[in-house]
Amino acid sequence: MRIAVYCSAKDSIPEEYLGLGDALGAWLGENGYTLVYGGATGGLMTRVSDAAKAHGACVIGVIPPRIKAAGRLATNCDELIEVANMSERKQRMRDETDAIVCLPGSYGTLDEMMDATSSAIVGEHHKPVFVLNYRGFYEPLKQQIDVMKQLRFIPEQEAFKPVFVETMEELYIQIRNL
Repeated sequence: MRIAVYCSAKDSIPEEYLGLGDALGAWLGENGYTLVYGGATGGLMTRVSDAAKAHGACVIGVIPPRIKAAGRLATNCDELIEVANMSERKQRMRDETDAIVCLPGSYGTLDEMMDATSSAIVGEHHKPVFVLNYRGFYEPLKQQIDVMKQLRFIPEQEAFKPVFVETMEELYIQIRNL
């Protein structure tokens, strides 16, 4: 099974968040999963891909030329898929995976998460989107979703929604149950 991971590429984030990449990557490799990720270096992206590779996972990177030209091309990929731009990267990552995991991140991670969610809502795919709400990182997003539901911008009976989990163990259970 192929698991896409969306996450931060910043090295300056706290070590405990970087450690999430180590833990998830190791677990993916130890359990025979393939990692699909952005193919770039930095932060959680490096940590999850290095750990996955070190623990036997196949690592697939999907990268556009701007990131490659910036000298951020990862060297640990078993397969590297070059795409024209960031929009194509999101599409290709969705196409190459069976499930999506969102670790803590910034604008890019939120963009990928919302793109995967909205494309599932309109029926472009049926792949689960799991969001690790580590130490309440995504609590403000969950609150915004509640506001959108209260105001009926999101239907009461959602056809698709991301699955928020609070711990790595909950995440592992969700993936195992696919």
